[in-house]
Amino acid sequence: MGVNRVILLGNLGKDAEMRYTANQTAVATFSLATGERRKDSSGQWTEHTEWHNIVLFGKTAEALNQYLKKGKQVYVEGRIQTRKWQDKEGRDRWTTEIIAQNIQLIGSGTGQGKKIETVASSSAGEEMLETLPTADQVGRSTEVSFDDDDIPF
Repeated sequence: MGVNRVILLGNLGKDAEMRYTANQTAVATFSLATGERRKDSSGQWTEHTEWHNIVLFGKTAEALNQYLKKGKQVYVEGRIQTRKWQDKEGRDRWTTEIIAQNIQLIGSGTGQGKKIETVASSSAGEEMLETLPTADQVGRSTEVSFDDDDIPF
């Protein structure tokens, strides 16, 4: 038994590409750039960008496709999958992808210039797309009250 879990926060390198399988299942693919700063051999800080291939399936892919545009910042949870395929010359090739199970759009959305956060999950056939209020729309402090009897220990 093992764990295959990936969490990424990055920016789309180009607009998502939508296609459909023979069974008419929607598939959206896009590249996601993550970055980090690290010191090179001379001790200077340099930026390093890593590119990830993301695959999103089903109704979630259809619903989010219009929002998955170049430069958009997204949070992705999923699993790593490597698949083997053959090129035109018949040579074996491998592709490593992140199969997205949960995706969250970060920052400004389209329309009226208001910020939106969207959450979608494609795991276990569960499909949802919700628009959540931003922190600005929710009160700065929400007081939560409970009794000692509410604590489970």
